[in-house]
Amino acid sequence: MPAWNDYKDEAKNRGALAMELFVVTTKPCGDMELVKKTLPDHLKYQKQLEAGDALVMAGPVSDASGEQMNAEGMIIYRAENLAAARVLADADPMHAVGARRYEIRKWLVNEGKFNFSIALSTQAVDLA
Repeated sequence: MPAWNDYKDEAKNRGALAMELFVVTTKPCGDMELVKKTLPDHLKYQKQLEAGDALVMAGPVSDASGEQMNAEGMIIYRAENLAAARVLADADPMHAVGARRYEIRKWLVNEGKFNFSIALSTQAVDLA
């Protein structure tokens, strides 16, 4: 397998977007009461990151069946590098107090489509 930066350069050279983001998967450490107690501070932190353009997307993920909520989540950060993304994840109240643990990885976005419309008169945005 090629080194990450070599692959990123190859992707750019073939015309791919090659936008590097950082994906955090986060799981509860076991104390669901601590997760619930920390949720307001976690959401406040997420909103701060969103306002500062570091948060791309975030939200809960289901269990493997797609039927149950198990308090796991995924967060996608925009950061200068992996170390900077890790600083963001470490500062998340869920991780800082030990309510959740996380793994972080680089993600190279090459393909996809994102649709939205803006109604100017109502200032409404519709994501499709």
